[in-house]
Amino acid sequence: MLQKLTTLAFAALLCTTGQAMAQDMATPDEANAMSLKAQATVNDMGKDAAFAAFADESGDFRDKDLYVFCMDMEGVMLSHPLKPHLEGKNLLDFNEYGDELFKDMIARVRDQGEGWVDYKWPYPGTDEVREKTSYVLGNDEGFFCGVGAYK
Repeated sequence: MLQKLTTLAFAALLCTTGQAMAQDMATPDEANAMSLKAQATVNDMGKDAAFAAFADESGDFRDKDLYVFCMDMEGVMLSHPLKPHLEGKNLLDFNEYGDELFKDMIARVRDQGEGWVDYKWPYPGTDEVREKTSYVLGNDEGFFCGVGAYK
């Protein structure tokens, strides 16, 4: 009986943890809204002030698992608040998870100005690679920013 109660308690904990994690994950609609807000911020404030706003952990550009990344049209990462070591690196040929996501993002912005790009990316806190989508759009400064959400 005690083993059965322990098993049930453990199962309930797993379900609660999974629900809490799912609630902490943003939706594609939230990613889209943040992307649009990021574009307006770059256009209104300029690159440097916008990048500072994107990096502020308590600011308007960090919500749930969302953050803003920015890249130039040659594939150089300009701003990445979670992985600042990527800034200044050319990631055009990055293809670790089976997608040329940065080439796809550049093409989407170049051809349409904005839009969704689907790719695979590690899920936070795990080694599991899952489907993710980012809304990317250009700005008046000549580069693009994006915000991604897991599907």
